[in-house]
Amino acid sequence: MYDLLVIGAGPGGYVAAIRAAQLGMKVGVVEKEKALGGTCLRVGCIPSKALLETTERVYEVKKGLLGLKVEGFSLDLGALLAHKDKVVQANTQGIEFLFKKNGIARHLGTARFLSEKKVEVAETGEVLEGRYILIATGSAPLIPPWAEVDYERVVTSTEALGFPEVPERFVVVGGGVIGLELGVVWHRLGAKVTVLEYMDRILPTMDAELSRAAEKIFKKEGLEIRTGVRVVRVAPEGKGARVELEGGEALWADRVLVAVGRRPYTEGLGLEAAGLSPDERGRIPVDAHLRTKHPHIYAIGDVVRGPMLAHKASEEGIAAVEHMATGVGHVDYLAIPSVVYTHPEVAGVGYTEEELKAQGIPYKVGRFPYSASGRARAMGETEGFVKVLAHRDTDRILGVHGIGARVGDMLAEAALAIFFKASAEDLGRAPHAHPSLSETLKEAALAAWERPIHL
Repeated sequence: MYDLLVIGAGPGGYVAAIRAAQLGMKVGVVEKEKALGGTCLRVGCIPSKALLETTERVYEVKKGLLGLKVEGFSLDLGALLAHKDKVVQANTQGIEFLFKKNGIARHLGTARFLSEKKVEVAETGEVLEGRYILIATGSAPLIPPWAEVDYERVVTSTEALGFPEVPERFVVVGGGVIGLELGVVWHRLGAKVTVLEYMDRILPTMDAELSRAAEKIFKKEGLEIRTGVRVVRVAPEGKGARVELEGGEALWADRVLVAVGRRPYTEGLGLEAAGLSPDERGRIPVDAHLRTKHPHIYAIGDVVRGPMLAHKASEEGIAAVEHMATGVGHVDYLAIPSVVYTHPEVAGVGYTEEELKAQGIPYKVGRFPYSASGRARAMGETEGFVKVLAHRDTDRILGVHGIGARVGDMLAEAALAIFFKASAEDLGRAPHAHPSLSETLKEAALAAWERPIHL
C-alpha cells in the first residue's frame, strides 16, 4: 500500500508526487501516457511556447525589426517542429529523472476506481491501494456538438501544434488563450488567420481593457478578428473545411482549429465506484482543502473548480499533499497569474476592474505606458501598458494587468506583491533596475498610490 496514490502525472499530479516524497511518503503514480508531464508538457504549454518563441524570431526577421535585414531568408518548418519535439522530450525525461530521484513508483496504464479504497490499472489488472488518493487527471479539448472534428482538417489544439505544412487559410474558432496563441504561431509562418469569437471581445476572462488593447494590436499585426460571431457548424469539406455562421455566412479554410474551451477529463475513472459524482460541468466537487466527500480522496487541477492553468494545478497539488501530511495546506487563488504568450504578451493577476465593480470594492487605478519606458524604447517595444489596481482606502494591491513585451515575467513580481498583501506604495518605493521593463510596474504602482515620476 502507498501512503499516496496519484492518478495522473501532469503538472498537478507529478508535482504533488514529488512534494509527497519529499515529506517522507511512499508514493505511486498511475499515468496512461508513456511520457510523463500530462497535456501541459506533451501537447500544451511547453510545445506551444517552443513554437511561439521560435516563430517570434521569424516574425522579427520578416519585419526587419530595428533595421535588421536578412537576405535569402527561408522557413524550415520541419526543423522548427523538430525543435519543439526536442524541447518536449527534454522536459518529460526530466520528470522521469525526478521520479527516480525521489523514489516514486510509476504504473503505466489507465486508473479505474474499484471502490473508494482501491484503484485498478485497467490494462494490467493490477490493483493498487493508497492511504490517500489524489485525482489529477486534467482536461481534454471541448468538442461542441456542431463541430465535426476529423483531427486533420478540423482539429483540436493537439493537432494544431504540428501541421505538416503552413495552411494558406486558417480559421480559429475561439478567441481565448489557446486559440490566439496557436493562431499567432501560424500567422507568423505565413497563414491568413481568422479568429471567430462568440463573446463581444477576445480573451473574455481577462481584464476588459487588456482585451480591447490586445484586439487592436493583433489586428494591426494582420490577424482578422471577429467578435460576437456564433458558429453553427464546422465540418471537413473537400481538401479543407467549411465554417458556417449564424445568419447563413460560410467561410472556407485549409484547416480549422476548434478552441472553445476544455472539459474535465474523468472518462474511465469509475468515479461512481468510489461514490463520487461530478457536478453539472463535469468537475469533481472538493472542499477548501481539495478533499472530496471522502476525506482520504483529494482532487486538483482541471478536474476541480477554478481556472484551467498548469501552475494552479501545481499549487493545488502541493497544498493537498501538505494538508495530508501536516493538516495545513493553502492556495492563494488571488495571486495566481494568467499569461497569454503572444507578442505582445497579455497577463493579469488578482481582481480585474470588472470584478471589483461587480463586488462593490472601492479601488483606484495607476497606469504606465511602455512608450514612456527607456528600456521599451531601446527594444523597439513601445506597444502596451501596465496598470495597478489598489484599494481606494487601504492602498492594498488588488490586481495588476498588462500588455506588452515580456509582461508575463514582470507579473511574477505583482503576484508576489499580492501574495504578501503589499500596498501600491510598497511596490512603488521598492528599487527596480534601470533601464528595465520592470520599471513600468514600479511607475504604475506609483501612479496608483500617488503619482508616477516619468509621466
